[in-house]
Amino acid sequence: MAPLLNPPDQGRILLHSCCAPCSGAVLECMVQNGLRPTVFFSNSNIVPREEYELRKSELRRYCDFLGVEAVDDEYDHDAWLSAVRGLENSPERGPRCTECFRFRLLRAARYAAGNGFAVLTTTLASSRWKNLDQVNAAGEWACAELSGAAASPVFWPMNWRKGGLQPRRGEIIREQNFYNQTWCGCEFSRRVSETEPHSGGKQALGADVHFQETPDASSSEIHADRRQTGAGSRANGAFRVDLEHYAEG
Repeated sequence: MAPLLNPPDQGRILLHSCCAPCSGAVLECMVQNGLRPTVFFSNSNIVPREEYELRKSELRRYCDFLGVEAVDDEYDHDAWLSAVRGLENSPERGPRCTECFRFRLLRAARYAAGNGFAVLTTTLASSRWKNLDQVNAAGEWACAELSGAAASPVFWPMNWRKGGLQPRRGEIIREQNFYNQTWCGCEFSRRVSETEPHSGGKQALGADVHFQETPDASSSEIHADRRQTGAGSRANGAFRVDLEHYAEG
C-alpha cells in the first residue's frame, strides 16, 4: 500500500524527474494517491546526447504507461558547464552537485511559475546516492529565487525513500525492464564511476557490483563486492542492469 501523501498546496504539481529508475515508485505512489503531476525532464547535465535521449525515452515510456503528462526542457549542456565551471574536480555530493541541482531545479521552478503549477518536487531526492538535505536545499533555493513572481511555486521536500518506496523502486525497475544507468549523468561523475569505484560513484558497465549502505546515504559507508558475472542484458541496443542499486539521477 502506497504511503499517504500530503503536498503543501492543493494546486497543480510539477515533478522534476532525473530518470525512469528514480521516478518509478514516486510516480506510482503519486498516482495511487490521486495526484496527477506533470513530469518535467530537465537534465542538461547528461552527456553524451545519446545517453540523454535514451534516459528521456525510458521516462516517457513509463509516463505513457501511467497516463501521466511529460514535458521536456531544452537541452543546454554548455549552459550547465558554465554553471559548474571551476568545480570540475569537486567530489560527488560536493559543491558541483549543489550547483547542478540548483541549475536543474531553477529551470523547473521557472517552468512551474510560468505554467500555473503551485508545487515543485523532484525525484532526485529518491536516490540513495544523493544527499537528501543537499537536494532539498537546492529546491528551496530555486523556489525562493522566484518568490517575487506572481505565481511562484512552493517546494515540496518529500522524502521519497520512505514508506516502502525504496524496495518498490527496485521492483518497478525489474518489472519495467528499465535502462538503468551507472553514473549520474555528467562527464565528471562518469569519470569518478569509472576510475574510483569506492568514492561513491558506480562501476563502469560490464561489472556486477553490489553496494551496501546505511539508510542515510549522506553519511553512509559504501562497500563494493565486485563479481564479474555479467549481470546485465541487452535490449533494444541498450545495456540493462538487473540490480536496482545501480540507479542514479
